[in-house]
Amino acid sequence: MTVAEFIPDDAETTAGRVYEAVRERLVMLDIRPGEPINDDRIGAELGVGRTPVREALKQLERERLVVAYPRRGTFATAVDMTDLADISEIRKQLEPLAAARAARVATADSRRRLAGLAEGIAQIADADDPREVLRHDVRVHREIYRASQNPHLESILVSLDAHATRIWCLFLDRLPGVVTHVREHIALLDAIVAGDEETASALTLSHVTGFEQAIRALL
Repeated sequence: MTVAEFIPDDAETTAGRVYEAVRERLVMLDIRPGEPINDDRIGAELGVGRTPVREALKQLERERLVVAYPRRGTFATAVDMTDLADISEIRKQLEPLAAARAARVATADSRRRLAGLAEGIAQIADADDPREVLRHDVRVHREIYRASQNPHLESILVSLDAHATRIWCLFLDRLPGVVTHVREHIALLDAIVAGDEETASALTLSHVTGFEQAIRALL
């Protein structure tokens, strides 16, 4: 399953589907930093016209995943390692908040989806493709944000997690602990499903802090 298959309800438009598909390629670095983005090629690949592609790229530009230059075109943004501290500072505050809120207010359907994600992670093998393993991480975060039922908080965290994931992808071949990092989500998801706000918050803070420490150890 790709991240783009795990799309939020409000993305069920042509432009929304293009946005999710291109966004995943940018976040997972399938479109490399600095690489040009061809509107017509994307439209042909996804079977859509130019207008929804342009709408999607405008949204991605607002999220700082692409940058458009007059008369030059649109390009994937660079992965700026100086952003790590800023991103981590905000995530350490808001990720635990989202997890605690999800534990408190998530619907029964959300809790079932979260439990299903935990079951999927439990089946990950040590030898699995790190990129596929990392997709589990992205899906977990996005579902927790949705479960928090705060669209403003969700929007901020989806954007921050995208940039954090791009940093992670940049070092993926040098990070031996990706599977362990993602397996941490099982206990977190269990806590949210059980409605344990305190544990969900504490585990999330530990997870986000661990991400930053793992990256800094390679710098």
